[in-house]
Amino acid sequence: MSKITRIGVTFPPELLKDFDEIIAKMGYESRSKAIQDAVRLYVSERKWVKEEDAQQTGVLLMVYDHGTRGLESDLTEEQHHHAELVSSTMHIHLGEHDCLEVIAVKGKGSEIRHLSDHLASRRGVKILKSMIVSV
Repeated sequence: MSKITRIGVTFPPELLKDFDEIIAKMGYESRSKAIQDAVRLYVSERKWVKEEDAQQTGVLLMVYDHGTRGLESDLTEEQHHHAELVSSTMHIHLGEHDCLEVIAVKGKGSEIRHLSDHLASRRGVKILKSMIVSV
């Protein structure tokens, strides 16, 4: 059995309340186990950042306002500029103004991060979530 390290963590009361409600609904028997799982997820989602030279694969999920002038053409141009990384895209209309675009990517971690940063920084992009794993 591996050694366990005890730490202390502080939470704003509302965040802890929401966390406790969610883990209770999910059936967790202990807050510690839920926090460990949350940290594991956080580390796995961001581990690719420290392994930038390794081959990575995953998706970029982006929500944006399609009414922002020039945004759609900028996003398309950026994807064409990084064609060696982009495997596929899927576009979904969420409502009158918002669209969801899912971009499947594969390549060097630093290049994926570069593409992700460029897309996220565009005016009109509301959310960009990277879900990348090592190959």
